[in-house]
Amino acid sequence: MTTDIARPHLPLIGRPPIGRRNLLRSAAGACGALALGGLPTLSHAASGPTSETVLRIADYKAADGLVLEASGNARSGYRSQFAEFASGNLIVEAINAGSIDVGSSSEIPPAFGIAAGARLSIVAVIKDDVNWQVVLVPPGSPIRSIADLKGKRVGYVRATTTQYYLARMLGEAGLRFTDIQAISLTPSEGQAAFDQGALDAWAIYGYSVPFAVRKGARVLITSNGYLSGNYLYLASPDALGDPGKSAAIGDYLLRLRRAFAWRAANLERWAQVHSAAIGVPVETDLEILRKTSRQRDLAPITDADIASAQAVADTFHQLGVLPRRIDIAPAFDRRFADVLSRPLS
Repeated sequence: MTTDIARPHLPLIGRPPIGRRNLLRSAAGACGALALGGLPTLSHAASGPTSETVLRIADYKAADGLVLEASGNARSGYRSQFAEFASGNLIVEAINAGSIDVGSSSEIPPAFGIAAGARLSIVAVIKDDVNWQVVLVPPGSPIRSIADLKGKRVGYVRATTTQYYLARMLGEAGLRFTDIQAISLTPSEGQAAFDQGALDAWAIYGYSVPFAVRKGARVLITSNGYLSGNYLYLASPDALGDPGKSAAIGDYLLRLRRAFAWRAANLERWAQVHSAAIGVPVETDLEILRKTSRQRDLAPITDADIASAQAVADTFHQLGVLPRRIDIAPAFDRRFADVLSRPLS
């Protein structure tokens, strides 16, 4: 599960300062290249990747690179360089800087990047769970509905999915964001405040949820029906313009589809591998994997996906967080629709 913090003040317009650009390039090169060999050349490219092609891939801790390895889908006919990033806004920045070819984020960082002039393309959509993005209330809380949050202290993570679904929930209940005492906190700050009774409710995601529930917290509402569950695979326009790299990206997306299908069919094995990599109990990891709204998958872009990303951008503009309204549709590139639609062998 990936939930990103977008920071609109980051220098995304044009080329980043030299120091940041060098830092991002160093990060991309820090992970050793994986010499790989295998899948056939994709028909949409004029020429396929060769052993000299290098695909620079942004990843999160114990995420796509790990599932490729665990599922036996790590091999290809080109070199892959994985670099670990902490958030999607940094991946957007690295793609804009030309130091990363492909990486993923929630629907939020691309909107901020585009508003700031970043060059990026959206080439695929990850379909993922929304059951573990929720609003929690403390043990014994009298709060029974979103409407009951009026005037209450509600923690959230600014410019992330939590702010988005919280705003939508409040709007559905006839409330505005200003009708609550909205407190922007990092997940660790929110955990401490919630545990100490300083919050009446907490909009949060991921492993914080089962840990809080085991301490007696109650899920007031999940984000199911409020979040799309979409995460966007982004690519550098320059990489897409290179026939070898473009074919490598298509191959990478196909291998990810196979890896995600393996993960869905092998939840216990994946939980063992993943929990060890991130340092959580395997039982907690398995609980999250089994109680998802859907298993992680990679899909071609649809009109509904574009509309969802636009709705997210519009909501953040209305909240005053995104500096201007953007049209996100031109950033979507459907060239890999065949790769993402074909039956998996």
